[in-house]
Amino acid sequence: MRLLCRHWYNIGAVIMVGTIAYLAVFWGQLDMLVRLQLMSFIAILFHQFEEYGFPGGEPAIINIVLQSSDIPDRYPLNQLSAMLTNVIVTYTCYLLPVFFPKVIWLGLMPMLFGFMQFMVHGIMTNIKMKSIYNPGLGAVVFLHYPIGIYYIYYIVSNGLVSGTDWILAIVYMLATAAIVVNGLTYKIMPNKNTKYVFDKVEMERFHVKERMARLTK
Repeated sequence: MRLLCRHWYNIGAVIMVGTIAYLAVFWGQLDMLVRLQLMSFIAILFHQFEEYGFPGGEPAIINIVLQSSDIPDRYPLNQLSAMLTNVIVTYTCYLLPVFFPKVIWLGLMPMLFGFMQFMVHGIMTNIKMKSIYNPGLGAVVFLHYPIGIYYIYYIVSNGLVSGTDWILAIVYMLATAAIVVNGLTYKIMPNKNTKYVFDKVEMERFHVKERMARLTK
């Protein structure tokens, strides 16, 4: 378990590369909806590696910048809650639509979820850090938004989406954000005595502590 908690985003990066290869080889044989869902799946894996791997620093951003924790290597976010939250969202919300592409509300939800991430990465975190970039924003701007916009254009222009699909997708997105993301991260799994402490190298990525210290001088 400790190995998975430490390297889930690296494992995701390997899966991302494999998915890119699969998409490149079988592109011509895949339905457009499947292509777009695979691209969205790739986007979330890239997003997570950008946050936690390179340039990384998301543990410090959440616990220092957004939550002002006095024990930021473990509270409120810890290795286990970070892994569970991201893995649950990725391999359910983003992967299921690949296998059920014609269930439009199921595929629309991760696109909307990707749009919503701009609130955290593009606005909240940048305001707190007085910056124009933080890890995860690259994936939001250059992957989630272009893929999501084209997906919506495609389903609308081809008459594939209904009002019910929009309602179900929005409810599904909000429920996932409230229960899985906020619930697990801030309500259920925070534990000041957890053994799932972020490694020193994970906390030092993107030099978050130093960046914030400079702002107080």
